[in-house]
Amino acid sequence: MKPSRNSRVNAARIVARVMLGHSLDDCYASLPPDLPDLSFMKALVYGVIRDHRLLSALLDRLLDKPLSPDPLLHALLLCGLYQLRSMDVADHAALNETVSAVEELKFAPARGLVNAVLRRYQREGKALEAQLPADPALRNSHPDWLAGKLEADWPRDWQHLLAANNRQGPMTLRINRREMSRETWLERARGIGIGAQALDDCPDAVVLDEARPVAKIPGFNAGHVSVQDASAQLAVELMDLRYGQRVLDACAAPGGKTAHMLERQALELTALDSDSRRLVRVDENLRRLKLRAQLIAGDAATPAKWWDRKLYDRILVDAPCSGTGVIRRHPDIKWLRRKTDIPQLQLQQLRLLKSLWPLLAPGGRLVYATCSILRAEGDEVMGRFLSLSDDLQATRIEADWGEPTEFGRRIAPGDTHDGFYYAVLVRNV
Repeated sequence: MKPSRNSRVNAARIVARVMLGHSLDDCYASLPPDLPDLSFMKALVYGVIRDHRLLSALLDRLLDKPLSPDPLLHALLLCGLYQLRSMDVADHAALNETVSAVEELKFAPARGLVNAVLRRYQREGKALEAQLPADPALRNSHPDWLAGKLEADWPRDWQHLLAANNRQGPMTLRINRREMSRETWLERARGIGIGAQALDDCPDAVVLDEARPVAKIPGFNAGHVSVQDASAQLAVELMDLRYGQRVLDACAAPGGKTAHMLERQALELTALDSDSRRLVRVDENLRRLKLRAQLIAGDAATPAKWWDRKLYDRILVDAPCSGTGVIRRHPDIKWLRRKTDIPQLQLQQLRLLKSLWPLLAPGGRLVYATCSILRAEGDEVMGRFLSLSDDLQATRIEADWGEPTEFGRRIAPGDTHDGFYYAVLVRNV
């Protein structure tokens, strides 16, 4: 469908598609980069998806009778409410533009309804919102199943996690130490008015005071710097890389951890991913950074189809997961994930570990990573895997970040880090 020049129309269409099961990334992929008001539209979409459950509950209070089950009209009403409730948009502009979008979306008979709902919110919105139940899952717009999992896994912190998932994460960079030191980059950035801070627990990480387009980041095009969250940068610290080692990055796309390892050491590195199209992105990143690796399109769970029968000194398994540690960057995860997905992801993670473990040399190290904060995808997977063999052991991770678990270490989403889980396994000699 051709994009509209009305950003509210585009936003409503995307919100409706997400709630029907499409990812935000897929929805954005079809948009032209020169779309008018693209930044405003993305901010609107992000906010509505993030606050969807709370906005929907509020909408129910504003309606005199249940709304017809049309996902697009529902999405447009939520877009209107979000502008009035949370955006720095003049009320008259939010009202007029949202009502105008009704006709373009072929809902002309609903024009009066949309106008009435938004005007009622102006008069009674705060009072109606105060009457909503105090349930943390509702107030923080999380599905009940996910809030329940977080409460079980993080009994002291779960409500803080719900709130953290609704705060926009910072823009964090990784300085390519092959090209320059972090201190040199910071000095140059501050010299042109870019505020940035170094992170103590990530020696290559810099957090920007304000996000900016990559084209306006000093040294990005020259390969001096990349965008990568601090938690993802912790992987290389756990790999204990040595010059010339044979290394496998088993689920490599989009290539951030592959590149980080090569920035640290000269390695014989293989970057593997099951999607050949995603490997194109890995190749682009490596070329920009002036790095080289062997790229292979293949399923990590079936090494017989791609492995050259030479053992690896190090293996990184950045396993497919629920993504519950990066909800603040991808709010659609809250609504696209289902409780029934978790057991299937566990099986996939175990299958990867069982398939890749025989490829590790005696004394070698395997790092297991997920951007999930659910115990089911962390210690539960590790416990089951460790019970299958007596020639491996989990190594305690001593670090200043996060907190220890039975088999690894986890970090909650916060001011400077996404949520992550890591475990380090060593193969007995």
